[in-house]
This record gives sequence, C-alpha cells and structure tokens, in this order.
Amino acid sequence: QVQLGESGGGLVQAGGSLGLSCAVLGGIFGLRSMGWYRQAPGNQRELVATITSGGNTNYADTVKGRFTISRDNAKNTVHLQMNSLKLEDTAVYYCNCKTGLKDYWGQGTQVTVSS
Repeated sequence: QVQLGESGGGLVQAGGSLGLSCAVLGGIFGLRSMGWYRQAPGNQRELVATITSGGNTNYADTVKGRFTISRDNAKNTVHLQMNSLKLEDTAVYYCNCKTGLKDYWGQGTQVTVSS
C-alpha cells in the first residue's frame, strides 16, 4: 500500500524559512505529479506548488518567488523550500502524488508563522 511520509514543518517567525519533505513509501507505478497543498482554518485546501516528473513546476501566485519545489525521481521524494514566510502561510501542508489513476495524500504537517 502506498503511503506518503512527510517531514519538516513547525513554528517559525515571519521572514524565516522552513523546508518540507515528502517520500513515497511503498511501490508506486506511473508516478506523475508531486506537490504540496495547504489548508488554513476555515479555508478550503489550496494548491501551493507542484512538479512533474519532467521538472515542470507550478506555483500559487501567493508563493511565487518565495517557495521552491524540487523532486528526486530516483527516490520518489519531493521537497518544498519556503523562504520569507508570512503570517498567512500558516496552515496544514499536505503532500500529494498523482498517478494516471489515483491521488495519494499525506497526513499533513503543521506550519505556523508567528509575528
């Protein structure tokens, strides 16, 4: 059974940096897009950044220029480097992996940005 193992997150002051990592645990076939989504209290889950197996990236406008997503295809891992964090980046961040048939989600990791 495929599971996503997330690490990173935590508490950081505004303007600081954090990194999130996610690894696919278990065999997976046809892995395409990997990425991160987030959900703040009272809000819907929203896209943060995604990256394809070919390295094409997509970012939410709110994080462009501050966040960088990267991927290791050999290890099936994805990393999100978050710089210049803002209070509004506070949310639970979820790792996501897509194959041609299915979406997989991590359990989520809390990121809290304080003033």
